[in-house]
Amino acid sequence: MGFKELSDEQWKFIKTFLPPQPITGRKRVDDRKVINGILYVLITGCRWRDLPPSYGSGITAWRRLKRWSEAGIWNKIMESLRDSAYQKVSFQ
Repeated sequence: MGFKELSDEQWKFIKTFLPPQPITGRKRVDDRKVINGILYVLITGCRWRDLPPSYGSGITAWRRLKRWSEAGIWNKIMESLRDSAYQKVSFQ
């Protein structure tokens, strides 16, 4: 299966579910870049440490995946995708 980065439309949909940047302290690394890295690993099956440098650190991507999984963010994104797909289907 080939990997394609998120389109602008897909990114616009996903970013509404992400937590805001912290007010104090260090800002998070670019969320879109990290999510593309997470998807790259999950789709291609490469190891986190083999993540191409253009997606940032594999450790950062893995930690973000873990933290957002524990917070239920990925579940909210998937549920919303499912609901929007059902809305597009006509049951006539």
